[in-house]
Amino acid sequence: MEREALEELLQSVRLGEMSVEDAIGRLRELPFEDLGYAKVDHHRALRKNFPEVIFCQGKAPEHVVGIVQSIQAQSSLVLATRATREVYDAVRAETPEAVYHEQARIIQVGEFRPDPASKGTVLVISAGTADIAVADEAAITAEAAGCRVERLYDVGVAGIHRLLAHRQALDEARVLIVVAGMEGALASVVGGLVDKPVIAVPTSVGYGASFNGLAALLGMLNSCASGLVVVNIDNGFGAGFFAAMLTKM
Repeated sequence: MEREALEELLQSVRLGEMSVEDAIGRLRELPFEDLGYAKVDHHRALRKNFPEVIFCQGKAPEHVVGIVQSIQAQSSLVLATRATREVYDAVRAETPEAVYHEQARIIQVGEFRPDPASKGTVLVISAGTADIAVADEAAITAEAAGCRVERLYDVGVAGIHRLLAHRQALDEARVLIVVAGMEGALASVVGGLVDKPVIAVPTSVGYGASFNGLAALLGMLNSCASGLVVVNIDNGFGAGFFAAMLTKM
């Protein structure tokens, strides 16, 4: 349940438009709803100012459908990450308004609304075109959280002039997300150029010795650039959510 919905519920009781018993019935499901195969955390929207996000990978399509419907009953926005086309088709059959961001593998139900508490821009940077799927996951997550987001893609260290041509965008951003595979060097470069928080996202893109992103992860963790934090391999969602929190501090 979102804060606005809870305020409306309490106002309805205060004005006599809803009985105390009915309100208790609504609030009974506030902590979580047990669907048998999932315990949906409706309280998360109050704790985190953002509803529970569904991680679809490994879940049966029909389970994702049920969780989407559960969250939708309590929230104006539903976000499901790592969703395949098959999962989206199952969701859309029951929820026709669902939108699929195919490159980011995100299902969206409901409109993104700007959050007045979010200040400045989140700039999402990808080293290569192959990193865009993870970068888009980060960008859409930040947009869903109410942030203004700009994208700067394919500006990796193999042609560093591509990045330096956008120095103004780097300087104007409030938070920067840098998404890179291979050796992950772009995060250190960006971290050395700006005085803003940099969130580094290693991706599983690369040849054999990149070990599915482990090389980029270790390179970013060992960065000598200050003001840089690192999330897990391919975790665009985590980067986008953290960036949104920083813009609201």
